[in-house]
Amino acid sequence: MAVESQVSYPLSPPASENHTKALEFIEEMTRNIDAVQERVLAEILSRNADTEYLRRFRLNGKTDRDTFKSNVPVVTYEDLQPEIQRIANGDRSPILSSHPISEFLTSSGTSAGERKLMPTIHEELDRRQKLYSLLMPVMNLYVSGLDKGKGLYFLFVKAETKTPSGLLARPVLTSYYKSDHFKTRPYDPYNVYTSPNEAILCVDSFQSMYTQMLCGLIMREEVLRVGAVFASGLLRAIRFLQLNWQQLADDISTGTLNPKITDPSLRESISKLVKPNPELSEFITKECSEENWEGIITRIWPNTKYLDVIVTGAMAQYIPTLDYYSSGLPLSCTMYASSECYFGLNLKPMSTPSEVSYTIMPNMAYFEFLPHEPNAPALSRDSPPRLVDLADVEVGKEYELIITTYAGLNRYRVGDILQVTGFYNSAPQFRFIRRKNVLLSIDSDKTDEAELQKAIENATALIKEFNTSVVEYTSYADTKSIPGHYVIYWELLVKDPANSPTDEVLNQCCLAMEESLNTVYRQGRVADNSIGPLEIRVVKNGTFEELMDYAISRGASINQYKVPRCVNFTPIMELLDSRVISVHFSPAAPHWIPERRR
Repeated sequence: MAVESQVSYPLSPPASENHTKALEFIEEMTRNIDAVQERVLAEILSRNADTEYLRRFRLNGKTDRDTFKSNVPVVTYEDLQPEIQRIANGDRSPILSSHPISEFLTSSGTSAGERKLMPTIHEELDRRQKLYSLLMPVMNLYVSGLDKGKGLYFLFVKAETKTPSGLLARPVLTSYYKSDHFKTRPYDPYNVYTSPNEAILCVDSFQSMYTQMLCGLIMREEVLRVGAVFASGLLRAIRFLQLNWQQLADDISTGTLNPKITDPSLRESISKLVKPNPELSEFITKECSEENWEGIITRIWPNTKYLDVIVTGAMAQYIPTLDYYSSGLPLSCTMYASSECYFGLNLKPMSTPSEVSYTIMPNMAYFEFLPHEPNAPALSRDSPPRLVDLADVEVGKEYELIITTYAGLNRYRVGDILQVTGFYNSAPQFRFIRRKNVLLSIDSDKTDEAELQKAIENATALIKEFNTSVVEYTSYADTKSIPGHYVIYWELLVKDPANSPTDEVLNQCCLAMEESLNTVYRQGRVADNSIGPLEIRVVKNGTFEELMDYAISRGASINQYKVPRCVNFTPIMELLDSRVISVHFSPAAPHWIPERRR
């Protein structure tokens, strides 16, 4: 039955009938989320009832929540890895899903150093497209006139591989950009990009970035919003402009195209757009040759109304730099999604980053929430946790997100920690707090404490012959430079000062650490150029004792004090940096090739 909308719109009414329908859909989904969730779970369980995985738990055709929660365990990726590997190897029986697995989506999270493989089915593209279709109708309520110009979005495809059975394995956005949903999308005046598909779909990152930037410069006065997926991606584009503006200005002046653009379809597409424009070339030269790049986004794209980038979670570290380059333009975080599932959207997309909350759409999957208590004992099969339904979460509390998807993930721990901030109708709204167990992150990389410890151990093997060891260490993600990079602070015990490790050896320690880190990190270093060389800063002996003294002076217990393995508190970093006696960088890129799925 159709729901009659009684919505009061914040600033302006819906722009079209399609926008009105989208907003009515949001109202319908959020008014009675418990009923929607009950229906979604019943649909998932009935369609996947005959899968090998669910048959194990003897649901016997039941689709109610109580039976599901009593019989089906909460799992991690490692629990499902044997089943996922069988699918990757070619087993086409209904293991996790009754629908055929169409491809694997590679997660930025890793297991044993390799990207996780998330099974998906073809109809999930429709579900993702539905969520995308809600974004602009919401944004239009807050920012008018977006149909009068274009969006300069830096969007990229990444390397894809095939499993032994021939199934594609690739990031979720690469899958979406290469789908007909994106490539043959109908014209929508609210979603016109400056970049042609050929630029977005070019696998060569330099050619893709160069041509997207060139199109953005040519259409500079038409640009109403500038964006990328992550804040780090937009800053990488600004850095690219700093390094390549002279060649870009030359192309615009002469109406020719950089010979480094060799992709035939891309060259053909862009050549049609490039016309001699000496006046624009002079303008770009004037702006970009200045030493001060403050406000460069608004100087080059003066009609920009906001930046569309993710600045929640680890990306919040980039907010000051974005503010510097954009003269403080609003930062909009529009949606919340992952490789496992698309979750929801921000119904107040112009809210400040610290106030961003996402409304989970109950039609996307079945959602449960594990109360997050940092000091609680680890979960075990013998003492299953009590999970809370979407409709029953409480404001102010933190939860770990658990999902059951149409594609066959059942009670799967995503690893995101969320805090309930309020409700829209009956739908809870969540602030993204952090990714569980992640210590360091620059772009889409996620390095945890165990992985960092292993990298330290591998690197210290190089200094053992000098009778030297690492007494203590900590780290931080330095995002002041573009691209950002990992900084590791080492306090060394040098037992024979006459035979201490050389600068070259310590530089090699940086590279040894990078070689030990996961494939997402190494891809960021080698293929995406989204992460800079790792840095080791050696500090004076006694520095970490000073660090402990400082913590105790601020109320820490001497009995319970542990050296933090990651720091971002300014006084601590100032203390560490004031004690640095030598600095070392990785002298080369680590080894990386697209993963071969066994």
